[in-house]
Amino acid sequence: MPLGPTLAPKVLASKTLTSWITPVANWYANLAGYRKYGLTYDDLLIEEYEDVQRAIKRLTPRQQYDRAYRFKRASHASVLHAPLAKEQWITPEQDVRYLAPHVREVEKEDAERAMWDTASVSRK
Repeated sequence: MPLGPTLAPKVLASKTLTSWITPVANWYANLAGYRKYGLTYDDLLIEEYEDVQRAIKRLTPRQQYDRAYRFKRASHASVLHAPLAKEQWITPEQDVRYLAPHVREVEKEDAERAMWDTASVSRK
């Protein structure tokens, strides 16, 4: 299960929790440093998981191209041992979850498939 459970809906439902947690979350995301290399959060999902691989195949050609470009640009910056120029960093507004909905969809399909595979029919 690549994504796992999340408390985000409960935090977003409470204005108090949101006002406390949002600055900490933004600080942590900036501290992680992936935005300095032009990557988004969903670029960090582990591709070895079968669910993530199937979700990547569901992306539009433009999203797949953008993802590959971000990886190429980040690896080049990593080889140079320097982050990208400040104007090329990913902003929090640009850091949208483009892959997570597809991964959740794949996980739901797998759960439904498992349910139907283990269903038993009995005669009355």
